[in-house]
Amino acid sequence: MPLILFNKPFQVMCQFSAHESRKTLADYLDIPGIYPAGRLDADSEGLVLLTDDGKLQHRISHPLSKQPKTYIVQVEGTVSDDALARLGGPLNLGDFVTQPCEVRRIETPGWLWERDPPIRHRANLPTSWLAITIAEGKNRQVRRMTAAVGLPTLRLIRIAIGPFALSTHPLWPGEWREVSASELA
Repeated sequence: MPLILFNKPFQVMCQFSAHESRKTLADYLDIPGIYPAGRLDADSEGLVLLTDDGKLQHRISHPLSKQPKTYIVQVEGTVSDDALARLGGPLNLGDFVTQPCEVRRIETPGWLWERDPPIRHRANLPTSWLAITIAEGKNRQVRRMTAAVGLPTLRLIRIAIGPFALSTHPLWPGEWREVSASELA
């Protein structure tokens, strides 16, 4: 039962079936029978786990398994202490209230690859970086959280899922590697 770590590039669909205008996982991975355990939207980048084991896929992606997921997020604006506290939650997003999470300001990551195309740059509007670790993972949750506190997301990169992180398992966008599922808690 392979467990694959994949660094999903920007604008790649997190699916194997063909898409009319975008690349998909099939453009990068030619491993029969694997499926993503959780997804990233096309506008997001970073770590995706894939497996051919349905029980393992469920264990990784289900919120009750509490596999923490860490994202680094470039937002438009300067992050106030109030916004930081609100992001830490619980935060009411209208259709659900987020669980409390870990949020902190970080410096611009020096190791980060360039995005193609680059994010928009406005000289009169500062940007900030955050690291956000959540245990849930509802559709577009991190983007919705930052928007709810007045900090639109410009760039979102998932850097860790449970024990697997791009810092300990370095991969450039489009690269993948097999790891042992026994490393999962």
